[in-house]
Amino acid sequence: MHKPGVENVPYSGVDSMEDSEEPLDSQQLGLGEKEEESFRLHMVTWNVATADPPDDVTTLLHLNSPKSPDLYVIGLQEVYSGPLRFVSDAVFDDPWSYLLMSLLAPQKYIKVSSIRMQGLLLLFFSKLEHVPFIRDVQATYTRTGLFGYWGNKGGVSIRLSFYGHTLCFLNCHLAAHMKYASERVDEFEYIMDTQSFDCKRAPTIVDHRLVFWFGDLNFRIQDHGMHFVRTCIDKQNYSLLWSKDQLIMMKQKEQVLQEFEEGPLDFQPTYKFDRNSDTYDTSAKKRKPAWTDRILWRLRPKALPPDEENENKVGLDAKKLKQLEEDMEYPLKIRQDVYTSIMEYSISDHKPVIGIFTLELRKMYETPLVRLQAEGDWSADIDAMVVYSPLQPFPSSTWDWIGLYKVGFSSVSDYITYTWVKDDEVAFNEEVIQVYVSKEEIPVQGGDCVLCYYCNALKCIIGISEPFQVQASKVAIEEGMLPKRINGLDKAVIHNCHLKRNIILVCSIFGIFNAQLHLYYHRLLFLI
Repeated sequence: MHKPGVENVPYSGVDSMEDSEEPLDSQQLGLGEKEEESFRLHMVTWNVATADPPDDVTTLLHLNSPKSPDLYVIGLQEVYSGPLRFVSDAVFDDPWSYLLMSLLAPQKYIKVSSIRMQGLLLLFFSKLEHVPFIRDVQATYTRTGLFGYWGNKGGVSIRLSFYGHTLCFLNCHLAAHMKYASERVDEFEYIMDTQSFDCKRAPTIVDHRLVFWFGDLNFRIQDHGMHFVRTCIDKQNYSLLWSKDQLIMMKQKEQVLQEFEEGPLDFQPTYKFDRNSDTYDTSAKKRKPAWTDRILWRLRPKALPPDEENENKVGLDAKKLKQLEEDMEYPLKIRQDVYTSIMEYSISDHKPVIGIFTLELRKMYETPLVRLQAEGDWSADIDAMVVYSPLQPFPSSTWDWIGLYKVGFSSVSDYITYTWVKDDEVAFNEEVIQVYVSKEEIPVQGGDCVLCYYCNALKCIIGISEPFQVQASKVAIEEGMLPKRINGLDKAVIHNCHLKRNIILVCSIFGIFNAQLHLYYHRLLFLI
């Protein structure tokens, strides 16, 4: 079995919340009187050209901005993926993910999901307050390099439900070079056609309410000569180049692109620069500057009422009728507030591009699926108990678990310890369920912690407790253990927990995952 918290845990055989006919309770459905709320989304795309992250990404993430985002979505291309690094990154966090998590965790963001395909990396962060309302999280990838067998080119995506609204983020790295504009469109169409999700409500990318397509799309500026392009850039007459931008040109004739919107390219082209400078390519190839790095979005077209349908059609099918009702009752609007490049970073031959958006929507639900809390005093001296209450029906399974996290944790996998909900259940009734936690798994030194319920079927955290204090071990204090020794015991608890999950992850990486791995896992608990 995989470690808790990773996306590719085996499907439990139960449907997602989105697949159920009535996913919301009657109280939550009465939201017609609710006002729309605004949420801020900060997106980044950057081809990092195998470079390690810079020391400071404050400007990239607008960390000093008075308006903090609710969500961060960061798509990178050409993350270094040499054989040794790639294997280590599969078990531990890669340098880019580690940097971003370490910076955002103190700001109360957690990494909800991520996906890596060789050099393509996509990360989704959320403010902690929104996490129980981000559900049905799934991630997938498509290779397009070397006739679809190699992942140096292609697309990685994360899809989810945000307060009931289906969102999909697709990070692509498409074919390079001026002459392959049509091939880039073909690759994009192939990715859109082949990626699918285990979700009846949005089984494909285009079924989602809102789709973001971004990355190193590699479209160039054609026809214009180098001197004209450089002159326009120097004088900031960017609009004179738009008519010959290949993506803008292809949108005029390719229907698949016409539903995607993009803000004006009012910033200088982001490719190709000499490294560690703001100077365009001075190598022998002298590549022409281009807007290769882009962020586009597609709001799902509204379904037409029956009287406006084509006269050859009898009416709306059930799916479109449901979409029409959703569009009317739960509107979703998008506004782009910022679209620009960040010129101060020079570790790559590309400059990063950011897009900041405001999403205006009416929440489909405002109550978490589970309420949970720590019962009584917690310390490493006594076994502990978690109490949780389902607030509405959800697809629970034997793969669900409850994690103990330090306040300020960085990701779903950043737990101190965890307990399997069904395995360690000690008492329950219809309203309250108790789950046992061994004292051996509780940190000796204590600290401020929270509990999170992870639902495997929905691939997300569906309930978070209020912060509570885990007391320092009185036994350890009475025995005169030094703080250094106590810290060591705490690290041993965390190390054992991480070692357990990494053994399972390594097994899965090398293809030895099977139905008996769950049994082997529990045997390992007694050996580690």
